[in-house]
Amino acid sequence: MQDRIFAGVSLLLCIGLALTAWSYHAPFSYEPVGPRAFPLLLIVLIALGALYLLIKPSHASQEASEPALDRHVIRKIVLCVVALLIYAALFELAGFIVASTAFAIAMARLYEGTWKASLTSGVLLAIGLYVLFDKALDVPLPLGLLNGLEF
Repeated sequence: MQDRIFAGVSLLLCIGLALTAWSYHAPFSYEPVGPRAFPLLLIVLIALGALYLLIKPSHASQEASEPALDRHVIRKIVLCVVALLIYAALFELAGFIVASTAFAIAMARLYEGTWKASLTSGVLLAIGLYVLFDKALDVPLPLGLLNGLEF
């Protein structure tokens, strides 16, 4: 039941955010797709997740299998927020690839990924997203520490 309430609230927020993002017009634009493409893409992804939570079949066993909000879960939440803050602080200085790799590895390890899988997925995810945004979508991202390299 809690996931359906969360999904409903998320869907309402997505509608409000989409209306706000759609009406946004910048006097100039750095990207060819415009300044509202990225927020709208994220809003669509969040809305799709919320719709899935609303229409998925509910089972009593699923409701009972939700983890309790104990010390272990709270620790993971706090570490996730700390990792997000560090990511935001390092984004410009270290650059997108380095900061995103470190964040992805931290998240994978936080949720019990092996070191090999965490390192591999972190590096591939950061480089893949950099190529997607910087090259395919022409959205400039900071290189930071890797500024001397040309991708």
